[in-house]
Amino acid sequence: MNRLPDSTRAAVLRCLCEGNSIRSTARITGVSKATVLKLLVEAGEFCSFYQDAVLRGLSPERIEVDEIWGFVGAKQRNAKQEGHADIWTFTALDPDSKLMVSWLVGERSQESASAVLQDLASRVTGKIQLTTDGHTMYPEAVRSAFSWKEVDYAQVVKSYGQTGGKEEQRRYSPTTSTGVRKVRVIGTPDMEKASTSLVERTNLMLRTTTRRFTRLTTAYSKKAENHAHAVSLAFMSYNFCTPHGTLTKERDGMKTTPAMAAGVTDRVWKIEDVLARMDPDRALFPENR
Repeated sequence: MNRLPDSTRAAVLRCLCEGNSIRSTARITGVSKATVLKLLVEAGEFCSFYQDAVLRGLSPERIEVDEIWGFVGAKQRNAKQEGHADIWTFTALDPDSKLMVSWLVGERSQESASAVLQDLASRVTGKIQLTTDGHTMYPEAVRSAFSWKEVDYAQVVKSYGQTGGKEEQRRYSPTTSTGVRKVRVIGTPDMEKASTSLVERTNLMLRTTTRRFTRLTTAYSKKAENHAHAVSLAFMSYNFCTPHGTLTKERDGMKTTPAMAAGVTDRVWKIEDVLARMDPDRALFPENR
């Protein structure tokens, strides 16, 4: 059976993690579009299973939760085929270690919010301070996932107004925030630390490094499954392979990833290390043999 050289497979994954589209990655690496998609599926499945297994028993003090929009096939208002619709990625971030602890790709619904928070609850130990935006689905989801002894919960509620100008101009400009208020929902959260700024910044990273999230392009997802695989690969790269500037500065210049700061690993991974984990016949890191 023909198999791509490791250097080519690593190059494909690096391109995907740096914001290249499927076709762009195929052109850069000299492999077919079908091969790029096949490797995306393989890597995405591995990254999902691996992180599901190792991101357990974490002890963060705070968690920020948010959601980021995308679409599959067509935007909701233009969807004409089954499976085409808006799609949302729920994200739960530890703002201290910068670790993306949990995520879920699905509809923006009560069921999805409950599912991601129940998954989050299964990964953390001890009491946490949790902050979400002001969406009405979150309070019920938090109560279904945590007991009152396990969480102090606050919402950051933002008010928005339309930008000025004609409709054509407003289409390409974000809405303007007209006010922010913090609401205590469960327990006694520290309202000074109640924020969703860091998880929103990490969602921006996802939008800029995963091409199918880029707005106003033809690089959108054609299948929900591939969308989910791309998210898992992106967070594997973010958690394990990408040194974080703030964490590195805090450690006096020692390159530090979120997974290192959270105590999940003790080194910066390379994409080749991810590929090695995907192949059971390859040597693993010495401490994990």
